[in-house]
Amino acid sequence: MTSNTLTKALLGPLTAAALSIGTLAGATTATAAPAQQVPTQTVTIQAVNNLGLTTTEAKSVQCYVRDAGFSPGAIDGQLGSNSWKAWQRFLNDRGFNAGTVDGSVGPNTIRGLQRFLTYIGCDTGGIDGIAGTKTRAAWKAFSHLGGGWC
Repeated sequence: MTSNTLTKALLGPLTAAALSIGTLAGATTATAAPAQQVPTQTVTIQAVNNLGLTTTEAKSVQCYVRDAGFSPGAIDGQLGSNSWKAWQRFLNDRGFNAGTVDGSVGPNTIRGLQRFLTYIGCDTGGIDGIAGTKTRAAWKAFSHLGGGWC
């Protein structure tokens, strides 16, 4: 009977402690401040990639693609996603296959640009999807030859 009395004596306080811990934990959760809702905002990063062109040269190629019927947005000399989307549409329309129209200057866009530049007689160093020295020089030459000045 001694062990039974000892068990009852210990169980009472332990049970009370366990219940109070559970109650406190439940109260803490229930009384916690509601989560703050953070407003979501879409951020568009306007990456500019002139491929070595000056602002004036970039304006020239923006004018060229605009005059060909593909809007690059503002003629500002900054070849951002709108300008590159216009170029991708132009290149795809003319059969130079720039791939997805997404405004990103990736290997498909570079290959399409290289095909176009080669077609008009510029030396890009090959169709490899890399905007290397010769591709950039051909792009620069095009900005003076065919781009026209706005």
